[in-house]
Amino acid sequence: MPVTTPAEPADPAPVAARRPNLVVAVLAFGGVTVALMQTVIIPLVPRLPELLGSTPADTAWAITATLLAAAVATPTVGRLGDMYGKRRMLLISLGLLIAGSVLAALSTSLAPLVVARVLQGLASGVIPLGISIMRDELPAERLGSATALMSASLGVGGALGLPLATLLAESVDWHVLFWVAAGLGALATVLVVTVVPESAVRSGGRFDFVGAVGLSIVLLCLLLAVSKGAEWGWGSGLTLGLLGVAAVVLLAWLRWELRTGEPLVDLRTSGRRPVALTNLASAVFGFSMFAMSLVLPQLLQLPAATGHGLGQPMTVVGLVLAPSGLVMMAMAPVSARITRLSGPRTTLITGTLVVALGYGLNFFLMSEIWQLVVMSSLIGCGIGLAYGAMPALIMSAVPVSETAAANSLNTLMRSIGTSVCSAVAGVVLSQLTVPFGPAEVPSLAGFRVVVAIGAGAALAAAFIACFIPRRAPAA
Repeated sequence: MPVTTPAEPADPAPVAARRPNLVVAVLAFGGVTVALMQTVIIPLVPRLPELLGSTPADTAWAITATLLAAAVATPTVGRLGDMYGKRRMLLISLGLLIAGSVLAALSTSLAPLVVARVLQGLASGVIPLGISIMRDELPAERLGSATALMSASLGVGGALGLPLATLLAESVDWHVLFWVAAGLGALATVLVVTVVPESAVRSGGRFDFVGAVGLSIVLLCLLLAVSKGAEWGWGSGLTLGLLGVAAVVLLAWLRWELRTGEPLVDLRTSGRRPVALTNLASAVFGFSMFAMSLVLPQLLQLPAATGHGLGQPMTVVGLVLAPSGLVMMAMAPVSARITRLSGPRTTLITGTLVVALGYGLNFFLMSEIWQLVVMSSLIGCGIGLAYGAMPALIMSAVPVSETAAANSLNTLMRSIGTSVCSAVAGVVLSQLTVPFGPAEVPSLAGFRVVVAIGAGAALAAAFIACFIPRRAPAA
């Protein structure tokens, strides 16, 4: 694959050299903006059937559509960024975010809202693109903490966005949420145009359209089956059919990617031990970290009369989760320091063990609000450490010309892990229930099982990370 040598930077490049903190702040703001987009609809979910005149099953597509679009877009946008310019694809992604937010703000029925959420999901490549731009433009001494902050921006935006979105949803018309998202996207676009340089590192070549279509089919079938399996039935013909199609197309896609000269995903690079093990650990860790997002909101909102619920409104849920976002941000320099001293493998193992510890304590401490704040903050600490290490491990093992594609694949693996976690936790909580009036609600035992699974997944990620080859600490 042709690789261009970094040429003399264009006019904006001196900005990165002179003001790296400004470049980092703008890219991180873009990442937080995308994370806010994913969070902004959560307070509306219970009200969507009434607001849109539809059924709960149909309005669930406003969430599912974003998940599917993000899965398809992330690896494709990463490869296009390596080929045609990471800043260019970053701006296109932000443009899709703005278009989707404006369409959602104008929507009064389900169909346009789902289309809008698809457009917003297509913007999910912002974070791996931002990390790749940092590798190309920042001085070496700033790269570790910068990529750690950028990688954690997804969790930061999600944790901080929930209380803000809830507050707005309770006080203004729901369309305002999407106008705010559009405004933040427009601001991020202006800042990127003004501050962020275009990288001179390009891979060139021809885009692998067949590979992109094949991978999209695999991801759509797999994630649709995982996200809708509980609703359709895990043994239903539709669920099994989608999984079967995913498996068959995956085999054909792997054969194509190995035979084509310019693949969408370089499987030979991705199959190297450091990259493959990091991606596997990322998927398992993505499964682990999402357990907190599933357990805490339900536990907080269940009526106190159940005996284990805390009976709190969504606003309190947001405030309980918000400190974890701040902790993730604060851990970025810590993650970078551990990586400098001991290598990114040690940082990843440390982060996964901290998450496992948080879940272990949460297994016993889930009866008071302060306990959930402490546990979510501890888990956020571990996530901040681990998320900072993943891009460092990936970028140390792939060519500069494949940075965006490799980071996008790593982000995709985390997303697949969170999707599988959602399905598994849904099955557990639907099976372990207690009667409450005419309905059934998740039991305390169900929540503890999900927490135990989260702890086990974190330990499994740590175990996998132990086999990643040790590298000398960065100078």
